[in-house]
Amino acid sequence: MSKLKISRSQARQLLLKHQGLLPAYTLQGHAGIMNYIRRVGCIQFDPLNIAGFNHDLVLQARVESYKSDMLRDLLYNQRQLVDGWDKCMSIYPVEDWPYFTRYRKRNRQNPGRDIPPQEVFDFVREQVQSWGPLSSLDIDDDKKINWYWGPTSRARAAMDIMHSWGELVIQNRVHTWRVYDFAHRQLPGEVVSAQDPNSTEEQYHAWHVKRRIGGIGILWDKAGDGWVGTGIKGPQRKQALRRLEEDNAVVPVEVEDIDATFYVRTEDKAQLETPHVGGETSAVFLAPLDNLLWDRKLIEALFEFDYRWEVYKPAKQRQYGYYVLPVLHGDRFVARCEPVYDKKTRELAIKNWWWEPGVKVTEELAAGLSQGMENFVRFHGAQSLVNQSAEKLAWLPLLRPAGK
Repeated sequence: MSKLKISRSQARQLLLKHQGLLPAYTLQGHAGIMNYIRRVGCIQFDPLNIAGFNHDLVLQARVESYKSDMLRDLLYNQRQLVDGWDKCMSIYPVEDWPYFTRYRKRNRQNPGRDIPPQEVFDFVREQVQSWGPLSSLDIDDDKKINWYWGPTSRARAAMDIMHSWGELVIQNRVHTWRVYDFAHRQLPGEVVSAQDPNSTEEQYHAWHVKRRIGGIGILWDKAGDGWVGTGIKGPQRKQALRRLEEDNAVVPVEVEDIDATFYVRTEDKAQLETPHVGGETSAVFLAPLDNLLWDRKLIEALFEFDYRWEVYKPAKQRQYGYYVLPVLHGDRFVARCEPVYDKKTRELAIKNWWWEPGVKVTEELAAGLSQGMENFVRFHGAQSLVNQSAEKLAWLPLLRPAGK
């Protein structure tokens, strides 16, 4: 198949339209959330909450008037979504559960590092069977085990493992604590009993490679963070891409001045044929683990925007800050923002603000940033907004100086 040749501008617009970011805020309500997550496969979960959880930040950048209770309802009441593993810890549609059968079987065969003795698993099963949904705090076990993040209770480790097997699912979250129940009691019977739709390893590779391309919108055949979580090595990925090309499931793309082959799902190709016409655009504040940013080298190549999440770096080694969000306006990254939300005082503070090189604050950009910040304040339910950065940010009339 001959490669489709496009410009960088076309590639950027395809990405942003696919991600529901251009134009901004076209998705609405529960249906909009499901529309987006089904389109991209999954969104990443992360337990840090500095100015909102990562999964909530992803959705507040796309869904009009988004509130975190909307996602919780879809996860823990309607059961249209499920907590699992795809792009690391993720949230994905419940109907995708059978596709990860292979992943769960591998975890049973190779549970990893030190695991609790069998009697702990048996005890957890007995407790959940008798009492219903439980967290590890509800199970009396004061013995510790070395776990991925350090010593933890054997019950907690056992529940984490049983979750990776698919025996338990997250029934609810109380703050960051997971409340578990048996999968067969929480998920639809036809989902739990369904066979793996991919009968061979090669079919699974092709499915997951295509899924990951759709998770971003356009992806190149280069090793990088875009493929993290698939468990597919380079040669296997290339073989899967060849198979997908032969089946006309993906389209190879050449982007001007970039030495790489890109791929777009065939069903997404039409987005290249309907260019964005402009108009008023609200700025959006993106999550650190936003789908758009999954392959940061790709984003640097297409947008000339070099973003690194520095939360795990020592403070002295950070170029910017602890929890920094990219700010997007139209098809351009214009700034980086370090917000902090205080739940007790309901104050949203702009701790730091950094403009990208060459950005000039025009009336259009000022209006977009002002609208974007209003949306961000509304998402948090903040009662006040404080500027603690060195930048005066006079373009935003909502801001009041710190200490006043």
